[in-house]
Amino acid sequence: MMFRKSAWAGSGKFYQSDKKILETELQQMVRPAENRQKVLGLLAPHAGYMYSGACAGQGYGRVVLTETVIILGVSHRGAGPGLAVDGNDYWETPLGNVEVNSELRSRLLGASGLFQLDSEAGRLEHSLEVQVPFIQFASPGSRILPIVVAASRLEDLLAAGQEIAAFLKENRNLMMVASSDMSHYVRVARARELDFKAIEKMLQLDAEGLYHTVSDNRISMCGVAPAVIMLSAARAAGASRAELVCYTHSGEVTGEMDEVVGYASLIVF
Repeated sequence: MMFRKSAWAGSGKFYQSDKKILETELQQMVRPAENRQKVLGLLAPHAGYMYSGACAGQGYGRVVLTETVIILGVSHRGAGPGLAVDGNDYWETPLGNVEVNSELRSRLLGASGLFQLDSEAGRLEHSLEVQVPFIQFASPGSRILPIVVAASRLEDLLAAGQEIAAFLKENRNLMMVASSDMSHYVRVARARELDFKAIEKMLQLDAEGLYHTVSDNRISMCGVAPAVIMLSAARAAGASRAELVCYTHSGEVTGEMDEVVGYASLIVF
């Protein structure tokens, strides 16, 4: 058995290593809504829980997590292939071990010319890791399939979405989480202006429009590539609309409004 150990629990940057404290925080952040529903995709932020955890929790509180969750995380270090599918059997967090869906992994790799098996790319990638405790807490029996996205060409991202869509269409117990923060280190008014340009395209399920809007406006949305894949896949699998659940920024916590990071939770169904 191969285990991916927690790299960031208790580091002081992202989330607690103490199980009881973490569970208490998640109880406060994830409040199941009355109108929870199955979705094809969820955009969720990945900063430290003190900054973006409440916004992420609102997103997780709006959805019924499926039997397996594909986590699409951005490669902050540029390590590994463009689309790196994790090869571990389990991911470890303070809440315990969560199983990786090895059957889905094998099928995706066997059907794809884009995705490649690589466990090193995600070993230190926080954009994947910080989503796992939310999934464990909200749906303890769910499995995951973590994928690190370093690819940046629009054609590759759209094609990756089409390949994932084939699995979404045949298995309604499957969904995606695209892990992304929004604008980084700009004044709060500018962050909101830029972020809502990107959010508008996501609400329109416009994967290509999101890609070009972020590029043309130089929006520092770190997980635009995972979001493009998610939108492409969801649209091909029959998604009809999207809804913004939460938008906030780091200044709400720090009081610093000159250099904020934006956060959004958004569902696609």
